[in-house]
Amino acid sequence: MRLQPGSMRELHWHANAAEWAYVISGTVRTTIIHPDGHSYVDNFEPGDVWYFPKGYGHSIQATGTEECHFILIFDNGNFSEDHTFSVTDFVSCMPPEIVAQNLGLTLEEVAALPQKEAYFAAGVVPDEMSFVAQARPDEKDIQLTSFHRYPLHAQQPRIVPGGGLQRLVSSKEFPISSTMSGSIIELQPGALREMHWHPNADEWQYYISGQAEMSVFLAESTVVTEQFNAGDVGYVPMGAGHYIKNTGDTVCKILIGFNSGTYQSIDLSEWLAGNPKDVVVTNFGLKDGEIEKFPTEKIFIQPKI
Repeated sequence: MRLQPGSMRELHWHANAAEWAYVISGTVRTTIIHPDGHSYVDNFEPGDVWYFPKGYGHSIQATGTEECHFILIFDNGNFSEDHTFSVTDFVSCMPPEIVAQNLGLTLEEVAALPQKEAYFAAGVVPDEMSFVAQARPDEKDIQLTSFHRYPLHAQQPRIVPGGGLQRLVSSKEFPISSTMSGSIIELQPGALREMHWHPNADEWQYYISGQAEMSVFLAESTVVTEQFNAGDVGYVPMGAGHYIKNTGDTVCKILIGFNSGTYQSIDLSEWLAGNPKDVVVTNFGLKDGEIEKFPTEKIFIQPKI
């Protein structure tokens, strides 16, 4: 999604999916209400992540002077607008006299409200004090915390010299993100995110920059290989073995989302290294000495050879 300064994705909620987002560029402010009545307001910059539980009402508004671009990931593959409920759609569909009674308005004032779903709304760029000016009557219910924000880019990455890096956020680092995890992978030219699989989650990918090849193993000698460029989306079913290789001459940056709050990965190198040598020798029919060439520890990312 892209929002121009001041533009707002109106107050809404998703009935069948939690929302996880990564800010690519620009700045944005979100609001969200919890079932206990507490509201939270957060401001996001590039590299930040947010998480909104299923069914929690929220809004998203671009701040600053530039367009804001963020990627939204949902933990349900059946997510659709049919399960998204917007406040203007809700209010405009109800009998005017009910809305008037509910909001303390006159029928004339209700008639001046949007008569259909707005979806996007244009407004002034909010400043840091705008939430105070428009606060609910009980201002103690507005809590400025990082409850829904995790600064992923500020995290010290896992670095493989010559190969690339990974930044990872799960419910361990971001407790409210109970149903989703996410990571940023950067692969140097020719580098390989080694063959691996995720036993507890499906994998959804957005290629931010660069080029890559991915092969997905679907059992019984079935493999699907695809080429990816910036803006492309990839998907790997839970438990399916796969690799990602940078096939370009620049860094390949990938946003990856998982539909589990717990991150799990089994890498081929670590699996083989954890078995007695004779198991690997027997399994692959190796000749004398060949086992010594196999990895003895986890590789994770293999630099270009």
